[in-house]
Formats: sequence, structure tokens, C-alpha cells
Amino acid sequence: MLGRLHLVRHGEVHNPRHVCYGDLPGFGLSPTGRRQAAAAARHLAAGGADLLLTSPLQRALETGAIIGRRLGLAASPEPRLTEWHLAMRWNGVIWEDLPTAFPGELEAYLEHPADLAFAPESIADAAGRVLDLVKELGRRHPGATAVLVSHQDPVQAARIALTGGTLASLHHDKPGHAAVLTFVPGSPWREVSRWEPAATGARFPPV
Repeated sequence: MLGRLHLVRHGEVHNPRHVCYGDLPGFGLSPTGRRQAAAAARHLAAGGADLLLTSPLQRALETGAIIGRRLGLAASPEPRLTEWHLAMRWNGVIWEDLPTAFPGELEAYLEHPADLAFAPESIADAAGRVLDLVKELGRRHPGATAVLVSHQDPVQAARIALTGGTLASLHHDKPGHAAVLTFVPGSPWREVSRWEPAATGARFPPV
């Protein structure tokens, strides 16, 4: 089992048109996002880490690279840390147009995220793939400290699953950009700290 786990959400993305970008290429960090990632790196450097894995999507890779430079670790891409596949369903749609393009889906996502018949992946499955990775890393690197860089919904879902909560509460107290959630093992795992950079004032539902 891992000795300590840090779940990190990527920094703010440059997205002036408010596109639902899911797994689309070309959506990297904004200048604010790079500053957020650097702040997260400074926070993580205080305790160090042994492993650094990141979602293969650009915004997470860039966040992981900034963290890795500070920690002296190479960031390894890991598909199990990718965005919730629901976001890919909405690829390319402007956030403001989402209720017209996919009637009722945004409302359902906000009201009952654990029960979405239209989602190509359930939030339970998104949490499960992250937890599978955590278990695998624990078997391969017992006692190690791991930093996993992912996206808001997979991070939040894994957080809930690790600590024995219910995924119906997905939207309660979600991590902001470049948030670092730190856990120690147990049955269930225990969240021992939550760190976030200054709020960005983002107006639209983040991906």
C-alpha cells in the first residue's frame, strides 16, 4: 500500500470561448494555470514524493511537468487518470449552448451525477479506474508517496471512493484548479489536508 497519496487537479486552462474541451487537443494551461501549477509544486516539494503520474491530456501533462521539475521527478502519462468520459460526449460545444445541444444533460449532471444513462462512462467507473491505479502503485511501491495529476471529476470521485463516501455527493466541495488533496491509507483512506491556490473566479462549469 502507498504511504501517502496526493491527488492533484490540473491548473486553469486557456479557454476564452468557453468550449467543452473534454479530450480535445490544443487546450493547455493559461498563464494563471501555470502559476497555479507552480504554487502546487512548491506545496508538494515541502514533503517530497517518489512517484508522479499524470493524465495524458495536455492540461494535466503541463501541470505534471511543472510539478515534476520542482520535485525532481519525470511525470509518467497514465490513461487511467484521464478526464471522465462524459466530458468527451460534449466535446466542442460552447458551455452556454450545452442545454440546447444536449437537452437536459447538464441539469442531470448537476442534479444526479451518479445516475446518468447517457454517460459513456459512469462516475463510479471513473473513480474505479483511479482506485485501481492507486492499488497497483501500492503493490509495486509499498510505502511510497505518489502524486497523481488528473481532472476535477475523476479527482473528486476518487476522493469520495477512497474515503468511503457516496458518489451522489460528487458536486459537494469540489477541488479547484491545481488543488492538492492528500490522503493516508486506512479502511477507508483518510484525507489529511486540502491545499488550493487563490481562487480564479472562473464562471463556467470546469472540465
